[in-house]
Amino acid sequence: MEVPGGKPLAIHGPLKRAFAWVLALVFCRPPFALAQEVIVVPPAASAAPSAPVQRLFSQQELDQILAPIALYPDALLAQLLMASTYPLEVVEAARWVKAHPDTTGDQLQAALQEQTWDPSVKGLTAVPQVLAMMDQKLDWTQKLGDAFLSQQQAVMDTIQSLRTRAQAAGHLASTPEQTVVTQGQQISIVPAAPEVIYVPIYDPALVYGPWWWPAPPYYWYPPGYVVYGPGLYFGFGLFVGAAIWGGCDWPHRTVTVNVQRYNAYTHARVVTSRWTHAPEHRLGVPYRDDATRRQFGRELPGAEFRRDFRGYEPQGQYAGPPRPSVDQIQSRLARPGVQPPGRPPAVERGEPPPAAQRLPAAPSPAPRAPAPSAQPERPAALPRGEPPTPVRRLPAAPPAAERSPPAFEGFGHGEAARAYSNRGAASRGVPHSAPGGGAPRGHR
Repeated sequence: MEVPGGKPLAIHGPLKRAFAWVLALVFCRPPFALAQEVIVVPPAASAAPSAPVQRLFSQQELDQILAPIALYPDALLAQLLMASTYPLEVVEAARWVKAHPDTTGDQLQAALQEQTWDPSVKGLTAVPQVLAMMDQKLDWTQKLGDAFLSQQQAVMDTIQSLRTRAQAAGHLASTPEQTVVTQGQQISIVPAAPEVIYVPIYDPALVYGPWWWPAPPYYWYPPGYVVYGPGLYFGFGLFVGAAIWGGCDWPHRTVTVNVQRYNAYTHARVVTSRWTHAPEHRLGVPYRDDATRRQFGRELPGAEFRRDFRGYEPQGQYAGPPRPSVDQIQSRLARPGVQPPGRPPAVERGEPPPAAQRLPAAPSPAPRAPAPSAQPERPAALPRGEPPTPVRRLPAAPPAAERSPPAFEGFGHGEAARAYSNRGAASRGVPHSAPGGGAPRGHR
């Protein structure tokens, strides 16, 4: 072997043996093996049932969604989170409150008894500006509810993180309207008066310090309010009574129910402070991800009516009367004078039926014409009162195995039937029918 300079290249030792093995493999391999490569892909294992897909909100989305309400009092915040899981009922309640602005106090409480909304939604009617915000920012409301259902732990963590930022920026402290309580890493906000709520108004992009995400947070101000700085502002206090009965269990990152206030507001008798989502108040709004859908999914009310509308036969509507039992049938047949349905009265063997039940004896059918193609002649009309001429009986029917189907048993006996009909017609003076007669086609 030579190199470009013309000098031979010597191969010694292990390199020479390796080169010899490569040559042996190349020249000893079958020719067709060099022309094609067959790659065998093992069959994929049978896929297990796919786990439900969960579309999680990012931390940036959670900060943007929760920034406008993270500094609300705990009771109002918890009830707002519960109600956000029923967005359509929130819209109905907000527009109902807008249509009845003068209904307050006991009149409001009595009017709400006729509504079918979830108690968390009914309670927010005592804070109309919060309902108005949820109605006008419906996309935000639905995102808030979806995040709370699927990522409750992350939602509660984000609220605490936002409160910590606001406190560090010097914009969250106790005021005459509300009290800020710090216990370790947990920050609680409690109304100064339990039955009076002051809704804080602030700019979410400023109250937490410089905003740390590229996209700004959601915001909303009640009509007539203008925010000029990063602090908290309060309007008039709203007397809510027992309508706001929510609470927050920060160590366990859950929302709770104040049982005493809830029972006083709803006239119920609940004994547990645990809150659970009620899918029947969702009113058909789809859940955001498969995991939440499987957790709370259920058949919505009115499914039986949609089934009828789609062409399904209602169950039990055409079932008919119940079938009698064997004992009931036997007891009915044992009564005097009762015979099985569909059978004639019992007649002793050999005893003729009563005269009133006897039918006129039909004449024997005429014999079939020997030639199928020849048209048989019609028998002449018989004088009135003259007995018919006896006719010859037809041969016996073939065995059962050779008999024609029932639909063709009368084939070829038309002449005998016509002769019997003409006898009756002649006795009444009615012209008899002729072969081949009848009504025109299309009118039979």
